[in-house]
Amino acid sequence: MFVVKQSQDMVNKTFRFPQELLDQLEQVAREKNVSVNNLVKQCCEYALGDLPKDKK
Repeated sequence: MFVVKQSQDMVNKTFRFPQELLDQLEQVAREKNVSVNNLVKQCCEYALGDLPKDKK
């Protein structure tokens, strides 16, 4: 289950998101009292942790 955590040190990067997705991220960030950056980081970590492992 995805649980939103508080912030860590960050590196600055620029990404572009569709407005609808950004609106959803901002809403969740407000509800969970975290920054959008923190939420996006955690969403990415969660998604990457759920990727199937490549079989070589």
